[in-house]
Amino acid sequence: DVPISRLTTGRSGEDVDIILTRLREVKGFKRFPSPLLLQICACAFYECLEKGITLFRQGDIGTSWYAVLSGSLDVKVSETANHQDAVTICTLGIGTAFGESILDNTPRHATIVSRETSELLRIEQREFKSLWEKHRQSLAGLLAPPYGAMESGSNNDSEHARTHIPSEKLQRTGKVLRNAILSRAPHMIRDRKYHLKTYRQCCVGTELVDWLVLQSACVLTRSHAVGMWQALLEEGVLNHVDQELGFQDKYLFYRFLDDEEEDTPLPSEEEKRESEEELPETILFLAQIGPDSLLRMILRKSPGQRTGDDLEIIYDELLHIKALAHLSNTVMFNQGEEGTSWYIIQKGSVNVVIYGKGVVCTLHEGDDFGKLALVTDSPRAASIEDFNRILRDVEANTVRLKEHEQAVLVLEKSPRSSTLGSIKYTVISGTPEKILEHFLENMRMDIHHNDPGTVDDFLLMQCVFMPNSQLCPLLMAQYPFCLYSLWLEYALNSKRKAVILALRWANTHTYMLQEDPAAISFLEELYGSITNDSRMLRALKDLVPDVEKIATFQLKSLIRQFSNGEERLQKKQPIRNHDDILLKVYCSDHTYTTIRVAVAATGREVIGAVADKLGTTDELLLVHLSSAGEKQMLKPNDVSVFSTSSINGRLFSCPRDQLSSLTPLPDQEGPSAGSMSTFELMSSKDLAYQMTMFDWELFSCVHEHELLYHTFGRQSFRRTTANLDLFLRRFNQVQLWVVTEVCLCGQLSKRVQLLKKFIKIAAHCREFKNLNSFFAIIMGMSNPAVSRLSQTWEKLPSKFKKFYAEFENMMDPSRNHRSYRLTVTKLDSPIIPFMPLLLKDMTFTHEGNKTFIDNMVNFEKMRIIANTIRQVRYCRSQPFNPEICQPNKNQAEVRGYVRKLGVIDNQRALTNLSYRLEPRRT
Repeated sequence: DVPISRLTTGRSGEDVDIILTRLREVKGFKRFPSPLLLQICACAFYECLEKGITLFRQGDIGTSWYAVLSGSLDVKVSETANHQDAVTICTLGIGTAFGESILDNTPRHATIVSRETSELLRIEQREFKSLWEKHRQSLAGLLAPPYGAMESGSNNDSEHARTHIPSEKLQRTGKVLRNAILSRAPHMIRDRKYHLKTYRQCCVGTELVDWLVLQSACVLTRSHAVGMWQALLEEGVLNHVDQELGFQDKYLFYRFLDDEEEDTPLPSEEEKRESEEELPETILFLAQIGPDSLLRMILRKSPGQRTGDDLEIIYDELLHIKALAHLSNTVMFNQGEEGTSWYIIQKGSVNVVIYGKGVVCTLHEGDDFGKLALVTDSPRAASIEDFNRILRDVEANTVRLKEHEQAVLVLEKSPRSSTLGSIKYTVISGTPEKILEHFLENMRMDIHHNDPGTVDDFLLMQCVFMPNSQLCPLLMAQYPFCLYSLWLEYALNSKRKAVILALRWANTHTYMLQEDPAAISFLEELYGSITNDSRMLRALKDLVPDVEKIATFQLKSLIRQFSNGEERLQKKQPIRNHDDILLKVYCSDHTYTTIRVAVAATGREVIGAVADKLGTTDELLLVHLSSAGEKQMLKPNDVSVFSTSSINGRLFSCPRDQLSSLTPLPDQEGPSAGSMSTFELMSSKDLAYQMTMFDWELFSCVHEHELLYHTFGRQSFRRTTANLDLFLRRFNQVQLWVVTEVCLCGQLSKRVQLLKKFIKIAAHCREFKNLNSFFAIIMGMSNPAVSRLSQTWEKLPSKFKKFYAEFENMMDPSRNHRSYRLTVTKLDSPIIPFMPLLLKDMTFTHEGNKTFIDNMVNFEKMRIIANTIRQVRYCRSQPFNPEICQPNKNQAEVRGYVRKLGVIDNQRALTNLSYRLEPRRT
């Protein structure tokens, strides 16, 4: 530090070299061009401040500019003349700079106090002005918040874009992409003429998007690619020839930073080779940051400039922000002057500062602030009046139906009404009876017409707020007995609507209606009534066969076995509430008894059956015992207790005094040797195909209402979710199968072959649109017991590493699993979805919104959940084609193998096996 503290006239060449070395170690100075660094070395001074030293005060006239070499300083601002009232608004760290008010001799905007012992670089006013004139672009990037104007008094965004200094990582990203383009498609970067003007070494926006989409599967859409190029444009790694701030998928010219200088040399063969190796990881990095850049670019536009696609992107983002999670179709978001807008934090955090009190709290991603001033009677600016106008418009579009001064139905005018030529209303909330009346009054008379989002929402969600015992009498009441000629047309229409709604209700519930006495009684009564009426009213005759079909349908009870046995080799059929199940329940001495109970039996009923079978009067407990020895006591009211056990878990029953002595069965530990010798000879495609066939059988058995029972709690419905539980259990089984096989493989070269095999199987699962097994395999490979095996992963060929990186990107949970969601939107049915994410969406909506508001059903909540269920319906809207893969001779063997996967489900045991394979490196 000695040379920098000497008078500038006394510095030797060696002094300058020492200072130069030090500055290049400091963030912010690293990217300065050498001429600027040398001039700073020649004219700068060194300052060292102890903790708590005031460098200058707010209102002082400045004489120097500063940059932080080490330590940190607080920036304090006061609204009064008393400096004791100053509060800290931010902290300046290493690499930041301040004091540019010396450029126009304005008073200091804040007081600067050292937070700890700090080293500063100081440049006096005259020298700094000289440097500013010569190196404005480079210096501007170093100015620290809250002063970050690129020029004194300038708010020009394009100037900001031109003077911003890109990070090292994004500079490297740009270089890799430029080198890859010059290697793979050199014609893309060339001199171009437009309107008699030549633009040197440019690319075209549409060509850049085309090229990026073709390079990797992790680039999901053209707009995704636009966001990725926008990330480089924001950082100045890529520039529009006329300094426009937004990247566009159009015939516009863009130039890489490396091509800004004339006669930039072409990359060498070695540089091209390095760029080719780095390209997959580079694209993956851009794919992750691109969506943020795209959203920022859209939000910088004025509202009038935003396209329909822009609004879709904003809408999609806002739905996953906590402050807007309850909104479905209306988004209010203004970007305006300070103090007149509502703000939502999309990323990062802000401090809430009260003058005289300092920082009172910190708000994070998803929090909002500023809305209070918009709805109170505090003084309003113009934009607040705009907000109130929006509120009035919403009220004008809302219709409230009241009975006895109480609202019973709230409707909102559909935004599509004006374009469709007739006014339509959507239900916001209401009593169940009034919602039903509204839908009957407005429904179409065509039996085959299905209008998703209206009646379908009601039929899907009705079991949540209106049990069949309440719905069936109301539906029957809508089937009038009046046949007088004066009211004949009205009666006929009412009857037809009631029958059509009943048929659609029956098609939604399917076999579950046969398990409900109220539903069976209603269907029989309806069938009798319509049969009689059809003799006089021909207009009802076409409905009779459909009603007869559902009214006379009989279900046979099945006896199911749930013992991890041969039933898995048979074609799956839905497990229904009224089926019986043969269930093994173990005692503390590892003997067991087999009981026959209903599928939906409660814990109390299971215990009663066990006690009867054992002939005991002791008070017994029902316990789920995992392979790791963890005990979970099941409650008496728990429904369908057999289906929620872990893969190797077992049900035990014992008196309370034997609870502590319960130990897992030997077979709960899982296999002691891997099965690679069996399945390594099987084709990866055949394995993926048979896994897909089994997953499709399981998925097809899941009733839509099981998703509701899982979300709202099956105890309140007294219904089983056994089919859904088995499907989710399969996901866990495949995931653990991957971990088990790797951890039981003692030979390094074999483990590498295993990883390759699993990546191939995952690729084929994705090809078959089996996202359930695809995700399970990739999550198994990312399990800590597998991912820590560094020696194994090092031996994996780069081609497979690239595939795995792409697959992992699809699993990226950021931005509410955006990558996965975009992938699914591009797939046609049939699809086997990643069910845990759909259940998470439903749970998020359920827990974030009340089911009833002011004693009325919150139908907005019902609509959002119904939309998620319709995603499941779409996945199964086309039958699975078993001919997607030509079977080999050993298909029966492959089929048997994938349906009986042996796994270790004890994570501690898997971790211990992993450390035996590759001990910790010391």
